[in-house]
Amino acid sequence: MAAIRVAVAGVGEFGRNHVRVVKQSPRAELVAVVDSNGARASEVAAANGCLAFTDARELAGIADAAIVAVPTSAHADAGCALVEAGLDVLIEKPIAADLDSADRLIQASEARHRILQVGHLERFNPAVMALEKIARLPLFFEIHRMSVFSPRSLDTDVVLDLMIHDIDILLSLVDRQIEEIRAAGISILTGKVDIANVRLQFAGGCIANVTASRVSTEKVRKLRLFQPSQYISIDYSRQDAAVFSVGADRRISFQQLPVTQGEPLALQFEAFLDAVETRQTPKLNGHAGRLNLRVALDILAKIEEHSRVVAQSLVSSWKP
Repeated sequence: MAAIRVAVAGVGEFGRNHVRVVKQSPRAELVAVVDSNGARASEVAAANGCLAFTDARELAGIADAAIVAVPTSAHADAGCALVEAGLDVLIEKPIAADLDSADRLIQASEARHRILQVGHLERFNPAVMALEKIARLPLFFEIHRMSVFSPRSLDTDVVLDLMIHDIDILLSLVDRQIEEIRAAGISILTGKVDIANVRLQFAGGCIANVTASRVSTEKVRKLRLFQPSQYISIDYSRQDAAVFSVGADRRISFQQLPVTQGEPLALQFEAFLDAVETRQTPKLNGHAGRLNLRVALDILAKIEEHSRVVAQSLVSSWKP
């Protein structure tokens, strides 16, 4: 089968990782890069032997598919331009900056019969894929996603930047409606929320406590899940999963889940190529991406609500 012609739109720091993954895949051919910064596009194109453009619409007839790694605020415009040019699209998370923009992307892809996959790459983390096989009835989650501060992705807050990965995993594992959201967050180094803590309650009683920070002194990526007679701990960064089980005799047994190591970004891209070839809807399609965005925006609304309560308390009660 002929290699799928792929372009990358947005070749900043993370976009260049996508360029590398496309170049490494024997199933794909990197034919072009697109960036509003013409000099940057030309530099990356020259280093990778492909064409350079500043307008996604110029890819019509040149590429079969594209990866969108532009800032979140530009996702809808770039994605729709690519879809209308006849390309299948893998778009970085979150799907868009708001629900109306997400709807515009979904409608454009469906009208043109184009593949739309959203880049929630932790779903392709081998440890998460191992967890999916044994998660039966999750009752409680404790999740921490902490990062050292980086100037990348400052056009969005920590919920849409980092926590949305864990929102996606929670929604895929629990598969029940969220009944209640309690959330708090603060800004430290940017004008947006840099640290957030959320408590989600699902129908059926499952509770998830989720913390995300982009001003930590260390990188932490951990999920702990409790279900009847089992405690499961996964480390996203190490890609390992440990299971502690309580037997009928009340003895505790330990098992390290078999995990085949792999780069989530590369595994995600291969899944996208599968969808392009088979024309099958990817599991992380536009509708799944929109649901993740809706929950993230609901969390942000709760953070804003909590901030107003705290501000009022400070005004009425605090004395220096």
